[in-house]
Amino acid sequence: MLKVVEIAFCCYAVTDMARARRFYESVLGLKPTTITDLPDAKWVEYEFGPYALSIGSMSGWNPSPDGCTVALEVEDFDAAIAHLRANGVKFRAEPFPTPVCHMAFIYDPDGNTICIHKRKAK
Repeated sequence: MLKVVEIAFCCYAVTDMARARRFYESVLGLKPTTITDLPDAKWVEYEFGPYALSIGSMSGWNPSPDGCTVALEVEDFDAAIAHLRANGVKFRAEPFPTPVCHMAFIYDPDGNTICIHKRKAK
């Protein structure tokens, strides 16, 4: 029997690794923890505790706004939204509240969807 114990990582396909890294590292402020640069595949991981968000570029793997979506928990939701707007990031869904959180959906440079998320205090 297969027994899943945790999420190892989420990964987005990108078409231009240098452009994608500028967005993920400069705009989102992520720090790369693993960089793989093979002739047929490029891969960067950004770790958060036991989890990782990855971006990868390889033949036949294409970006999609309807693929897996990662939700990035932020310290200050309003400041994060202001920062994204100041950097010209395109929003897929404008900020909105739910009973348990605030969230917005943005696009990365390849059109992948990323959720910006902040849990409400209990």
